[in-house]
Amino acid sequence: MITTDLDVADPGPGSAAAQAGQPRILLIIPCYNEEASIGDVLTQIARTGRRYHTLVVDDGSTDATAAVASERSPVARLPQNLGIGGAVQAGIKYAARNAYDFCIQIDGDGQHDPREIDALLDAYQRQSANIIIGSRFIDNAGFRSTRLRRLGSRLIGLTLNNLFAGSRITDPTSGMRLLDRHAIAFFARRYPVDFPEPISLAWAMRAGLRISEAPVEMRARETGVSSIDGLKTVNYMIRVLGYILLARLARQS
Repeated sequence: MITTDLDVADPGPGSAAAQAGQPRILLIIPCYNEEASIGDVLTQIARTGRRYHTLVVDDGSTDATAAVASERSPVARLPQNLGIGGAVQAGIKYAARNAYDFCIQIDGDGQHDPREIDALLDAYQRQSANIIIGSRFIDNAGFRSTRLRRLGSRLIGLTLNNLFAGSRITDPTSGMRLLDRHAIAFFARRYPVDFPEPISLAWAMRAGLRISEAPVEMRARETGVSSIDGLKTVNYMIRVLGYILLARLARQS
């Protein structure tokens, strides 16, 4: 099923998971021109055997992403490209509207192994946190990106840890993360458009939400290329650090 808004059919409280008292979990999969990988991602999710609900948010793709994804999942097709922040918030708004207990963001390019979702859920059960980040840098296993991007991520994490008390973040740019009901409600109201992964953490920390991490293994993207490479990494890092500083100053105003 493809829709241009968020009125995607939802299984609702009569679903088997709800009747069994199990938490209702939505996997938000933002995509832009991922026709070559999204089918495999959805197949891998199905193979986990978990009762996840999925929502592919097609962020104005110009290829067949929506058509491929709709064979295996509900799809919300945005009428124009909003960027990763807008696509993710569309999924979060859907999760809030349909009263999901958790939503978990994973990428549509194959970098995130759906089997690692269990690590996020297990960490939530052990730790009192509203957001669980899947971190590549706790166990340093699997694909960890380029050296320059790892340096940038480390500097961003150190800045967050120094400016906002209460959390130690090793992988602030990770796009694999779990939100509970409190975090869903918070981000359904407002979510950053630019650099959403690290800036959303700054906003959450400023608001007093609790953040933790779980070690996960990631993979190199199956298709396409990253939009943040080379000198773009340096520009990304500088701008993110500026936004984080502004978020910290806003806390004091």
